[in-house]
Order: sequence, then structure tokens, then C-alpha cells
Amino acid sequence: MKKPIQDMRQHIIDVAKSLMTNKGYTAVGLSEVLTTAGVPKGSFYHYFRSKEEFGQALLEEYFQEYIGRVDIVMAAEGTGAERLLGYLHYWAKTQAFDHPEEKCLVVKLGAEVCDLSEDMRTVLEEGTALIIQRIMRCVEQGMADGSISPTQDAAILAESLYQLWLGASLLVKVKKTMAPFETALITSKRLLA
Repeated sequence: MKKPIQDMRQHIIDVAKSLMTNKGYTAVGLSEVLTTAGVPKGSFYHYFRSKEEFGQALLEEYFQEYIGRVDIVMAAEGTGAERLLGYLHYWAKTQAFDHPEEKCLVVKLGAEVCDLSEDMRTVLEEGTALIIQRIMRCVEQGMADGSISPTQDAAILAESLYQLWLGASLLVKVKKTMAPFETALITSKRLLA
């Protein structure tokens, strides 16, 4: 029995996420995705109008899944600062070398697809804005409960923290060491004080 269109579409995205997390967007051809997914080559356009639409769907799926995990981590007990630091520890843990299935597609695909597709760039922009909003909520809660210095601008601090950790994620890949995350955590604690 054939899978319904939506199930097969999801299956293709799931397979592609793993491939592209490891290799990148342009390094993975549709043929590789479809072969790995066990889908006939000619049927791709039955599920997606183009590779670009497929890329958008992949990124949208990633952000939906990631934001759900972030919400769970940030809903933990504790002060705003404790919950935010919990998220940053989660970031470092999931972006470590031994968690390839949880790698950040923003880090892996961001620079690559922003130059290829305005639509995919928009998905990245909107998705990262959602993450920054959640960081900002923790910062605001921390300012309200006294665990984060109230003399800072919450939006600027949230954006700065996200940029710091995005850069640290890239440096972890470049240097093949967790040291950039350790530095980012020290810097984050100073920014919150």
C-alpha cells in the first residue's frame, strides 16, 4: 500500500535532513535524497514543485521541531538566568560532535542557502527571530526576578547572545574542539551579570 502524499513528503524531508546536516544543501543532489528515501526519481515533483520549495519545507520543519525543543528546555524551573543558561548548555550539548542528528541547520546551511534562495533566506530569518524572541523572554523574566541585570536592553542582549552562540557553533566546527562553547558560556554569564 502506498503512503499518503503527506507521509511520503515528510519521509523525504526526514531523510534529507540527515543527509544535508552532514553534507550541506548543494552537496546533496535530489537523486541522492530520493535513492536514500526509496522514492522513485520521477516522483519528486509530485511532492515538491522545486528543490527550492523542498529546501523551504526542510527548514520550516527544522524550526518547528527545534522551537518545540527550545520551549521545553526554557520551561524548566528556575530563574530567568537559570533557564537561559540551561538552554545555552543544551545548545552546547546538542551541537557537540557526537550528536549529528541534532545539529543546527542554521549553522550548516545558513550562509549557503541565503545566497541561493530568497525564500529559504526568509525562512531562516523568521526561524532565528523566533529563537531570539524566546531568549528575550528569558532575559525579561530574569530582569524581573533579579537574576539578570535590569540595566540592559533585553532585545539587544538576546540578539547578542544568539549571535555569540551561532559564531561559537561555527568555530566548534572549524577548530574541532568544544572550547568556543566554553568561551561563549563564560561570556554569556558576564553579559547576564
